[in-house]
Amino acid sequence: MSELKPYKLGDVVSFGNGKARPASEGNIPIYGGNGILGYCADNNYDGETIVIGRVGAYCGATYYENQPIWVSDNALSAKPKGRNNTKFFYYFLKDMDLNQHAGGSSHPLVTQTLLNSLDVEIVECPDEQKAIASVLSSLDDKIDLLHRQNTTLERMAETLFRQWFVEEAQEDWEEATLGEVATVQNGYAFSSGDYEEYQEGFLEVFKMGHIQPGGGLRFNPKADFVPRTEKLKRWTLNKNDIVMAMTDMKDNMGILGHPALIDVSEKYVLNQRVARIYLETTEKLKSIYLLYLQLNTEEAISLLQSKANSGVQVNLTTEAIKSIPVSLPPKFVQDKVLINIEPIFDKLSSNRFAVKTLEKLRDNLLPKLMSGEVRVAL
Repeated sequence: MSELKPYKLGDVVSFGNGKARPASEGNIPIYGGNGILGYCADNNYDGETIVIGRVGAYCGATYYENQPIWVSDNALSAKPKGRNNTKFFYYFLKDMDLNQHAGGSSHPLVTQTLLNSLDVEIVECPDEQKAIASVLSSLDDKIDLLHRQNTTLERMAETLFRQWFVEEAQEDWEEATLGEVATVQNGYAFSSGDYEEYQEGFLEVFKMGHIQPGGGLRFNPKADFVPRTEKLKRWTLNKNDIVMAMTDMKDNMGILGHPALIDVSEKYVLNQRVARIYLETTEKLKSIYLLYLQLNTEEAISLLQSKANSGVQVNLTTEAIKSIPVSLPPKFVQDKVLINIEPIFDKLSSNRFAVKTLEKLRDNLLPKLMSGEVRVAL
């Protein structure tokens, strides 16, 4: 097995700029600073490519593709030089947490000059790089399979919901605003001084970064923690609370207005600019799932995004969220839907738990492999 060798990052990786997104429409992914932001018919990169968020809150975020893509002007491309393995360097750059090197305080920025100048130590042997990438990729493949299973399950639930709540809806069904059916709550305004090193029983601060672009939750390996106190009980999240990002960038809107379900009780405490939505009573809607499915439609998300204020950074208010219309069909219709969708949500929850376990294993293993603390047999 080879030893780690010091380099400047620019000695082993070539970086390139993105360009303004084209007006064409097609199936080629367009990458911005926060992942895929659309599709077009053109590409400016092909083959194995690493994409790095260049500007804003998501600068330094790292993605891998092995197909034609368009890298927008909010991102950079990276391709390893020589025989270096692209997948290995994708994981290597993820482990570097490039966001911490970003310049600028109000508008963080990662530049080619900055990246080229970074001191790194890497495994030099291409075969060992490939073996390390294979270990990490196998975990990501299992995670991806579970995500795809959940996508299928979510579509099944959405199809059943749409059939009974939309296609078979009756004109005399009651309608209310979200605020009349559920409680909508903003998070607590934590300061950096509130955070402490994790101890048993501490709460993880649930931030917008916990919400996946397009909805859903993701494991956050660099989470902040606070002691569990009586004061924070009001903002402590419970299983099946709906959470929603209230702030996003105007040119992305990848998470704004998309709902996600909390999958475990009393682990998280809600941060500001994230909404918590929950039912205090089931008098009008019998299950939070029926509310979640209504909020997770394209129509509801588009309506929410249209209610956000304009500017480089767009914001939703709790009042805007409360104003969203909610359908309240008769209880027998709700019962019919729930009989079919509750098992689906149980399986979704089980898969999400498995994903979190695998993500934690991968993220704990990643720095050990990159530092040489754990070696892979060739």
